[in-house]
Amino acid sequence: MRAVAVSKFGGPEALRVIDAPKPEPGEGEVRVKVLASPVNPVDVFIRSGALADLLPESEYYVPGVDVAGEVDLVGPGVSGFAVGQQVVALVPWFVNQAGTYAEYVVVPADALAAAPHKADAAAASTLPLNGITASLTLDVVEPAAGRTILVTGAAGGVGGYAVQLAAGRGATVIAVAGPDDDAAVRSLGARHVVARGEDVADKVKALAPEGVDGVVDAASLGAAVLPAVRDGGRFAAVLGPAAPEAERGITVETVQQGPDGKRLAALVSEVDAGRLTLRVAEKFALADAAAAHERFGKGGVRGRLVLLP
Repeated sequence: MRAVAVSKFGGPEALRVIDAPKPEPGEGEVRVKVLASPVNPVDVFIRSGALADLLPESEYYVPGVDVAGEVDLVGPGVSGFAVGQQVVALVPWFVNQAGTYAEYVVVPADALAAAPHKADAAAASTLPLNGITASLTLDVVEPAAGRTILVTGAAGGVGGYAVQLAAGRGATVIAVAGPDDDAAVRSLGARHVVARGEDVADKVKALAPEGVDGVVDAASLGAAVLPAVRDGGRFAAVLGPAAPEAERGITVETVQQGPDGKRLAALVSEVDAGRLTLRVAEKFALADAAAAHERFGKGGVRGRLVLLP
């Protein structure tokens, strides 16, 4: 099968198309024919070598952690999925380095969920990683009617989902985003939008003088926004190094995302109910993965860049 791999870490040019063995599913696994795979920051870290110290030695690495595709072969001991079924998944890349920048990928059955009915494969592929991460942050901050939740990076993948999910649970959402994203973030359900900057906590406190009940820190602003949280509030960090030291009784937790078919299925239901918006910025052929990474590196992407085999 064709796959895009990196054998020598570097810039986008390090990505190359190779012939790789077609994987075979084992006990409890499903082989998925890849229809779409988005470009995520973790893929850039894999390609650049930023994660090299965490990886076993290998001839090459195939990036890609999200997939939307079609069940191609069901392994022993698997029930609930059938050949031809449309599915989505977050794959356990750091367990087996079996990435989704390929024509086929093997996925544990418990990581799979039926794909949304109301989205094509490109859009569906953008849901697993960012959707699961956003869902986990809401477990920390517990949005509900009468509570105010601050979401940083609200125009991004994780932040955008967090805004919609928190607003959908009745919370008042204050979003941090750039001025060009004001209208888009409000359309996702944010009540207020404040601009990024050194004084972001002061801007939030002007809107919520008692402090917000919780923060989803999708932009990893860390300690800069902690003063905006009320005493005893909650803070959900996406990246451990950016998590601030707890103070004033504030609970600070870093979410640990991973494959989770049940959580993903709940998110798919939100998509099909029209309560969660999937955003594709641009599509690239699998062979043009280097161009997609180059575009990603320029920034300013709203939605995901998606590779199509």
